[in-house]
Amino acid sequence: MRTVLGATAVAALVAGAGSFPADAAVAATGQITGVGGKCVDVAGAATADGTAVQLYDCNGTAAQQWSVGSDGTIRALGKCLDVASGATADGARTQLWSCNGTTAQQWTVTAAGDIVNPRADKCLDATGNSSANGTPLQIWTCTGAANQKWKAPAGGGEPPTQPGPGAMAVAPYLYNGWGSPPNPTTVMNATGVKWFTLAFVLSNGYCNPQWDGGRPLTGGVDQQTVNTVRAAGGDVIPSFGGWSGNKLESSCGSAGELAAAYQKVINAYGLKAIDIDIEAAAYDSPTVQQRTVDALKTVKANNPGIKVYVTFGTGQNGPDSSLIGKAAAAGLTVDSWTIMPFNFGGAGQNMGQLTVRAAEGLMTAVKNAYGYTDDQAYRRTGISSMNGITDNSETVTVADFRTILAYAQQRHLARLTFWSVNRDRPCTGGGADTCSGVSQQPWEFTRVFAQYAG
Repeated sequence: MRTVLGATAVAALVAGAGSFPADAAVAATGQITGVGGKCVDVAGAATADGTAVQLYDCNGTAAQQWSVGSDGTIRALGKCLDVASGATADGARTQLWSCNGTTAQQWTVTAAGDIVNPRADKCLDATGNSSANGTPLQIWTCTGAANQKWKAPAGGGEPPTQPGPGAMAVAPYLYNGWGSPPNPTTVMNATGVKWFTLAFVLSNGYCNPQWDGGRPLTGGVDQQTVNTVRAAGGDVIPSFGGWSGNKLESSCGSAGELAAAYQKVINAYGLKAIDIDIEAAAYDSPTVQQRTVDALKTVKANNPGIKVYVTFGTGQNGPDSSLIGKAAAAGLTVDSWTIMPFNFGGAGQNMGQLTVRAAEGLMTAVKNAYGYTDDQAYRRTGISSMNGITDNSETVTVADFRTILAYAQQRHLARLTFWSVNRDRPCTGGGADTCSGVSQQPWEFTRVFAQYAG
């Protein structure tokens, strides 16, 4: 039921995910304006490879008409916006260059108004925070400053939002249970992410859902978070379960009671999706597993269109497939079987490559259980990583997130998320799980996954 991808094969797969076709499908054309109201301009309207890209007074000429392609390119005068020499360092200059399909010419325009080069994970930046005519444009670590904010053509002239499939798929976990949870609006504005997986709905000791088993289902801080996210144009996916606390799945005495508990939360918030986070001994019981499968089947039947995600642990070569087999045998279609590819044990491992290997094992398990094709199986699977230093002292880096993003884009995964947005900031002495433990900019991991288009 499992498959093992050797290191060489994984490396080849990851490398292959970084190449793109040279022919663009144009989504929208017009000016790109930035700091000081100035336009992104091709210096001297020249078309030679290597011509500088700069800020200049908007003048309506062809040197300022940019086509934002659905293939990720940004083009003017028949050539592509390019990072010189494919560099990824702060200060690498941008230029006009013949379109060649490389990652140096790939750009993502976020809902927050950033223009990001995914390979470098850096933003298009007006050098020196200047708006003077002739100011060269470069890439720089994303800061959210005005000299990195752009209005790019996208239909009505507004920055494009994430494509539909990707928007719900990228829903980092947000937890109100301890520390100082971030304001979701701050994260949304800085990254363009629209959805959050709100953790965790548990049992209060009986078959009754409450946040963390003790906070009220509605009217409390979690309700406020839902309202805040929705007011900013996003939405939430409540997660049932997690590592600690009483689980509804074992507290409820039957599949019917468990389905009613799930339904209570669905009705309270008018949900489009739920997540079942299976990672504790309470779920080891075959009886509890079958109860969960049967309850979710009822939820699916009673809520047409709702998405059901199941998140669970994995080994390096893929997860135990027993729960997947139970679901397939019962006729339950899960929208994403999502693995948590970390806590394998030991520092110094390449977590990006290990994640790809585990995800390939997951695909094979889902394919075999349901009789899917490879493509169908990939589209029913997902990855829920952990940013920074894990509980077992592994280090998941921003570069690992880029590897995972490239793999997800290539395979069209149904879900790409992580624990947690609470951790997505540098450490300054806060409480448990309030920072990543690695050197980073705030929301740097979120910004990588926010580029996912599904």
